[in-house]
Amino acid sequence: MSKVERFEDLKIWQTARELCQMIHKLTLKDPFLKDFKLVGQIKGSTGSVMDNIAEGFERDGNKEFIQFLSISKGSCGETRSQLYRALDNQYISQDEFDAAYKTTLEEGRMLKSFIQYLKDSDMKGNKFK
Repeated sequence: MSKVERFEDLKIWQTARELCQMIHKLTLKDPFLKDFKLVGQIKGSTGSVMDNIAEGFERDGNKEFIQFLSISKGSCGETRSQLYRALDNQYISQDEFDAAYKTTLEEGRMLKSFIQYLKDSDMKGNKFK
């Protein structure tokens, strides 16, 4: 594993950012953009995936980082559920749903693996050299 100095170096954060961009584009389309509540919820949950990775990274130790990664993973599941609502309301196509759903699954798997890596690691903080 290459040395990670910033949260922006983490693949899990990069994928979360891609997911945010994907969801943002979907919510710009009519009639999705008129459902203010769902738009706010799905943008909030995808933002939470990305932001909690960043916040956890900036904390002092693995235990806190793992806690924030767990929140990110939960928000990823929340986004997946909201995608079903968007599909069921015919705000997005099946192809759009499938692409976003696949990204949420990938992100969730990566988060789970990274959490396990940190739990198994002898290193107890992200600021050690």
